[in-house]
Formats: sequence, C-alpha cells, structure tokens
Amino acid sequence: MPKLDRVFKAAVELNASDVHIVPDEPFIIRHLGQMRKLKSPPLQLSQCRELIFELLTQAQQKILEEKLQLDFGYELPEVGRFRGSAMRHQRGLSAVFRIIPKKIPSLADLGMPDTVRRVLDNHQGLILVTGATGHGKSTTLAAMVDYINTKRAHHILTIEDPIEFVHPFKRGVVNQRQLGNQTLTYGNALRGALRQDPDVIMIGELRDLETMSLAITAAETGHLVIATLSTSSAPKTVERIIDSFPAKEQNQIRTMLSEALKAVITQRLIPSADKTRMVLALEILIGTLPMANLIRDAKTFQIPSMMQTGKKDGMLLMDDAIMSLMQAGQISAKDAAANAKSPDKFKTFLDKEKQV
Repeated sequence: MPKLDRVFKAAVELNASDVHIVPDEPFIIRHLGQMRKLKSPPLQLSQCRELIFELLTQAQQKILEEKLQLDFGYELPEVGRFRGSAMRHQRGLSAVFRIIPKKIPSLADLGMPDTVRRVLDNHQGLILVTGATGHGKSTTLAAMVDYINTKRAHHILTIEDPIEFVHPFKRGVVNQRQLGNQTLTYGNALRGALRQDPDVIMIGELRDLETMSLAITAAETGHLVIATLSTSSAPKTVERIIDSFPAKEQNQIRTMLSEALKAVITQRLIPSADKTRMVLALEILIGTLPMANLIRDAKTFQIPSMMQTGKKDGMLLMDDAIMSLMQAGQISAKDAAANAKSPDKFKTFLDKEKQV
C-alpha cells in the first residue's frame, strides 16, 4: 500500500480539500481555505520523491522527469479520487492533491438555484463555470453532467486533465477522455468530438485560444458545451474570451459568442460563520437577447448594469449574493468584505460585528 494512502484517509476524515507534499515541511492540508500543518516530522527531499513516485506509473515517472511537472489522477478505493499535480521547484520535488468526493453531488447538494437547472435544459450553446482555483468549478461541472445524464438520453463526451469524477451510465452515455493517455490535447479531442456524435461536450478548462475557438464553434453548431475558465467575474469572463483572439478576429468572435453564450456562473467558496464548512456564493450572467446585443456591440462595460436589472431572468451579481449570505447569517461580515468586489458596502456591518 502506498505510504500516502494513510495521509489521504486522514485528510478525507478531516474534511480537507487538498494535501500538500513539500520538502522540509510536515504534511500540509487545506481546510476551510486555510493551510494547516499536520503533526508529522518534516519530509526529506528523498521522502517526497519516494511518496510521489510510488503513485505513478513508469510512463508518468518518465514524463515528470522530462517535463518537470505532471497532472495525474489517483484512486483510493472506499476513500475517493485525488487529482495530483507534481512539480519540480527550487526546493526539490513537491505535489498537491485535490480531494475528489466519492459521490457526485447533485445541483441541489451544491445549493444551485433553479436558474442553473433551466440553463442546463438548453440543447445547444455555451455554459461557462468560472472562478479562482479551488472554488469548486470541477465539482459544479460534475453535478451538471450528472443532471443531464439523469434527465436526458444524450451522448455526453468529457475532456479532462485528469479525469476527476467518474460518471456511470444513467439515461445517457458518458464517455470520458483524459489528456495524456486517451487524447493528446484539448484541441485534438475537440476536433475529434465533432465527428463522434455528441449531444453535450464538457471541457475541463478553456486554457488556450484553440480550445476557446473550437468550444464556441461546437456550441454554435448544435452542441451544448460546458466548460470552466479561471476568471473572477462574469463580465471579465466575456472580456477575457474576446481579448484572447487577435484584434482582426474580435468582431467575428463577439458575434459568435453573443449567439452561443447561455450563461456564465462564477463561484466563490467562503468559510461559514461557524467555520464548519464552505458556503457557495454565485454570480450568474444569463445570455438574454439584450445581453447578446451588448456583447456583439462591444459594450461589455455595461454588463454589470444589465445584470443588476436582469434579476427577473435569474441574473445575480457577486456582491449581492455575498450580501444575502451575510444577512442570512451564513457568513461573517469580515469574510463577506474580504470576498466582495466592493468591500465598502460591508463596512457598516463589519463595524457592528467588531463591537460584538
């Protein structure tokens, strides 16, 4: 049994989100967004290498040695799956393991509003889940795929790096492809996907221009495309996609994106007021006709105002979502202000909290 298995089991029992393996440090976990060092002896450089290599195949070991970094998946029966990312740095070889829950959560489990379910009932278009690293984008994507898999007899094709949640066949058929050993790149998999009769394509990350372009094309040609992007707000997501293309192509991309975009769901995990769990705050942009016109006409600076007035369509700004969570007592004013785009809105509440 690999030595790290015991650490993984302990981390799952502690409800941690990540495990860090670092030379000259004890085992480190991330719990409720904070790094915590466990009571274990500091790891020597040789121990780190042994712990990491014990989980890898010979092929993976070779890739790590050649490319100096590696993303991979690891499964521990009865405990869960782990998304590993190993890297060489100035102190030696380290790795971070994201803990993937055994059970695929439902949209209800995650606290997603009905707006999200309505968006997923589209049969074509582009749905983006955005947010910083570690704020649950992959989990949301898995819940979305499971929702469609449960409700519709569709062919769902996923492209992941690596595969995290493993989807069973329900009403639909889910074929999961992992970068490295089942496909070479996101672009390579997407070009093939269009000839593989998919109804839904899930893309782990829109990490380059080619992937973005192919995703928008697939959404325009009758597929439902669900993907993640590491952006901090819905308006910035639209700007980021457009700005990724050469200037001479941006007018065309604005038109394509305005027609394809169904929703941008930006999420942030905030520690609960009682510090026992993480609470999900959502910003939601819906691809209404007026929103499409703003994108096409290069008026993205007006998107926040449109979202403010589009509440009847299910739109929601992040600061409004955070304010609602704070007023409901789910998060503290301190954490609300720390995560808000405009912390000044929370100053009065923060001052009251300090006086208690």
